[in-house]
Amino acid sequence: MSARAFLVRGLLAGLLAGIVTFMVAYAVGEPQVGAAIALEEAGGDGHSHSHAEGGEEGGDEGGEEAPEVSRTNQSTWGLLTGTLAIGVALGGIVALVAAVALGRIGRLSPGQSTALVTLIGFVAFALVPFLKYPATPPAVGSGDTIGLRTSVYFGYLLVSVVAAALATYGAVRLRERFGTYAAVVGGTAAYLVVVVVAGQLFATVNEIGDFPADTLWSFRLASLITLATMWGVLGVALTGLIGRLHRQQQAVAERKAFAASL
Repeated sequence: MSARAFLVRGLLAGLLAGIVTFMVAYAVGEPQVGAAIALEEAGGDGHSHSHAEGGEEGGDEGGEEAPEVSRTNQSTWGLLTGTLAIGVALGGIVALVAAVALGRIGRLSPGQSTALVTLIGFVAFALVPFLKYPATPPAVGSGDTIGLRTSVYFGYLLVSVVAAALATYGAVRLRERFGTYAAVVGGTAAYLVVVVVAGQLFATVNEIGDFPADTLWSFRLASLITLATMWGVLGVALTGLIGRLHRQQQAVAERKAFAASL
């Protein structure tokens, strides 16, 4: 199975994941974003935002700024464009990683190997960094610290991904000597030790202020559901497509072998 075959199916799976994620994000996430924006605007902090329903903002000294993007466009076409772009890009990356990993993580079929790569990717790239630095609504966080918050998030994400790759490699080596059970336990334990220690060393971001706890919880839960939807649909679709291709190739090989034996 070629990397090109993986990539094409990864892009298709990512496109599907983007569409489904848009629907989930619109139904589950957008109401929470709207609630957070309403709280932000009700705070009267005097800052201008791009959440309005259109029109222009008054600039300094009476100047004019470009028209804002309407909230309706943000929550529909803007959201759809974002989820499709992320889905396709993520699908392509996961597919290429799955192509490289094929045959290198045990005696797994292409479908099983792809499913495992997607699961590891979700945990290392999405879930664990989210648990350390969860999503925050528009009204939370100071603009003065956005650089620091971005740096620590991507730094922790890098640690998580590298630790997952090394733990997987170590688990494969352990499996050759001690069996599957020891390999899974050992690899998982090694990864958890690294991310837990790193989580204690990386800076903690706490800029919640007096933001309502129930709204914050609802926003973060919706964000996690959206994130899980993207990875879940991508994993199921890509695994199914790769498994189907593998079965087709096996059937062709069997027919050729049968014809050659006649």
